[in-house]
Amino acid sequence: MKIGRVVGNVVSTIKQECFRGVKLLLVQPLDINGRAAGQALVAVDAVGAGSGEDVIVVEEGKAAADVLEKTGAPIRTVVVGIIDEVKLDRG
Repeated sequence: MKIGRVVGNVVSTIKQECFRGVKLLLVQPLDINGRAAGQALVAVDAVGAGSGEDVIVVEEGKAAADVLEKTGAPIRTVVVGIIDEVKLDRG
């Protein structure tokens, strides 16, 4: 799992059938300090996340497809949670 921030929506009028009715988000992975880390990812939204929200992302192909109950679908990344708060123990 990774932490990321929703930075936009991805709109596609022509897509594979398994993506019909599915919301796609652009998610920027974050490091432990909340700064951008790596390239943004396209992720299927399973929880109703919105722009600017910090989220939990699963990037494990089969596990991601299982969350959506879409076995065999070409899904790699899914938003599975919206983060309310992160507490770090530094000390």
